[in-house]
Amino acid sequence: MLATNIYPWLTFYRRQGRDFEANLESSIKEIKQSGADSLEPILSTPEKTNQLADVLIDKGVSMVSAYVNSKLHEKADVQESIDTVLKLTRIAQDRMGTKIIVTNPIPIHWDEPENKNDDQIKLQGDSLTNLGEALSREGLTLAYHNHDSELRLAGREFHHMLASTDPQYVKFCLDSHWIFRGSGDSNVALYNVIKLYGDRIVELHVRQSKKGIWTETLGDGDIDYSFLMKVTHEIGIRPLVTVEQAVEENSPNTMDSLAAHKISHANARDIFASFLS
Repeated sequence: MLATNIYPWLTFYRRQGRDFEANLESSIKEIKQSGADSLEPILSTPEKTNQLADVLIDKGVSMVSAYVNSKLHEKADVQESIDTVLKLTRIAQDRMGTKIIVTNPIPIHWDEPENKNDDQIKLQGDSLTNLGEALSREGLTLAYHNHDSELRLAGREFHHMLASTDPQYVKFCLDSHWIFRGSGDSNVALYNVIKLYGDRIVELHVRQSKKGIWTETLGDGDIDYSFLMKVTHEIGIRPLVTVEQAVEENSPNTMDSLAAHKISHANARDIFASFLS
C-alpha cells in the first residue's frame, strides 16, 4: 500500500494555476493515474469529507490515513478541537475504513514564528494523549506529526509531544524532511530521531531535496533513504509510506503534477519495496 498526501498535489496545482477542489473527479482521477493506492487528505468539514469519500470510492482510491489539524495548547480550544477531530474521523472511518489519524497541533500563529511556553506545551501533550485515547476507543490510531517550527529551542515542543505522551495512544508519523530541515539540514538528527522514537513510527512521510530545496520528484538528494531504510529495518517496523513530494518557491519547474507524481510513486515503490510488499 502506497499513499500520497494531498499537500504536494495542492502545491503543484497552485503552481499550475489550478484548483484541486474545483473538479474533484478530475483531481482524484490523476491521483489514481499517478500510481498511488491511497490518498491522505486534510479533513476540514463533514460535508467536504463526505464529498471526497464519494469521489474516492468512485475512482477506486483508498483513504487508509487522514490528516486533521488540531488546536491543543489553549484550554478554551482543547475540547472543541478534540470533538471536531472525532466527528471528522468517524466519517472517514465509516465511509473509507480509515485506520490512521495524523495530527500536527497548530502553532500559535501560522505566518510568523512564536514559541509556545512550557504551560502550553504541557497542556498540548496531555491533550494529545487524551485525543489518542479517544481515537483508540473508536478503533483508530493517532500519529503525531511535526513541521520544522516544533524543532526550535532544542526541539522542546517536538520532544515533549513524544517523551511525555502515552505510547499506547500516541504514535508517530515521521516526516523525514521536516525533521531534516528543522535540524539545520541534518541527516544525523533525522537518524537520531528514528533511534529515539522508531518503535512508535506507524507512518512515514517522504520528500526529497537538493541543497535544501525541494525537488519535483522523489529520488536521489539530500536525504539518504537507503540508510533510513537500513535503520528502520534494524528497529523492525513497517510503517505506511506516504509520498509528500511537494514543490516550493525555488523548486525546479519542468513538469506538471501528474508527471512528477508518476515518477515519485514509481521511485517510492523501488526505495520502500520491503514496506510495500
